[in-house]
Amino acid sequence: MTMQYAEFAASGRRVSRLGFGAMGFAGWFGQQSEAEHIRALHLALDRGVNFIDTARAYGESEFLVGCALAQWPGAKPFVATKVEGLAGITQWGTPVPVEAAFPKGQVTASCEASLRALGLDHIDLLQLHTYWANWGMAGDWMEELQTLKRQGKVGQIGISVPDHRSDMVLPIVSSGLIDSVQTIVNIFDPTALEVLVPFCITHKVAVIARCILDEGGLTGFLTPESEFAEGDFRRDYFDGTVSRETYIEKVAALRRFLPAHASSLAALAIKFVLADPGITTAITSMHIPAFAEENIAALDEPPLDAETFHLLVTRHRFIKNFTNVKHFGRP
Repeated sequence: MTMQYAEFAASGRRVSRLGFGAMGFAGWFGQQSEAEHIRALHLALDRGVNFIDTARAYGESEFLVGCALAQWPGAKPFVATKVEGLAGITQWGTPVPVEAAFPKGQVTASCEASLRALGLDHIDLLQLHTYWANWGMAGDWMEELQTLKRQGKVGQIGISVPDHRSDMVLPIVSSGLIDSVQTIVNIFDPTALEVLVPFCITHKVAVIARCILDEGGLTGFLTPESEFAEGDFRRDYFDGTVSRETYIEKVAALRRFLPAHASSLAALAIKFVLADPGITTAITSMHIPAFAEENIAALDEPPLDAETFHLLVTRHRFIKNFTNVKHFGRP
């Protein structure tokens, strides 16, 4: 297997273009053992993955990443985490005052807690877990991010776009104040590829693509009978903005590209995101060893040709904002 790598902004580091998303370590995609999580991360590292994305808000995720790294004998990977806001989950659904989400001292306190949980003295990338354009580009939160960077506790700083409205972060991308943007990119919603990603290339800002499998939906696992346990992130995810039947129908339409262009729907989705060279790294939950094996294996396949990529972008987009139901409930 040949891993693909890309330069991460001005860090001087090359990171794997397929990254390890550690949100699954929180148990939000079903319960697995700590040992299985650690095996999955070690497997990914052994296969050449060297970018790990976690967050203070992901339950025990940082702690488990730290445990896995303490046992890992190889080179230290690039570790990214996110500052936990105080305003609660609703900060992702609609803007709240920045002073409520990230009051003075919160960025610093969250970073220190992350360092302890991860067992590190340095975080390669610290991201604001959510960012709304009406917060501007100045304030205690930005001053603290820059101070942590000057102190050497943080290598790079970035933001995460809370939902599908990636264009709203263009001003801060052009400001020179941040090193990376994390945003949704997948077959169903490729809009970030149209404006945000080219903008980031121009301003030398790294792009971290998330939700590349649309919380697993693009793998084709979902059926009319699928049920999710209490506490599973997907419990309300697929049954709000659109009907489950419509979602399944849209996924089924992608099977026309198999096996000529990809071995599986998951491989098609991964190859689609990585087809754009402006994507620095694309993260997906690989908290189970079998998931890690399958996702990494997609990189052994030939890249998508331009015609197939164009068809996916233009004929299969299916933009819906599941954030509304996830955070506000059904109407």
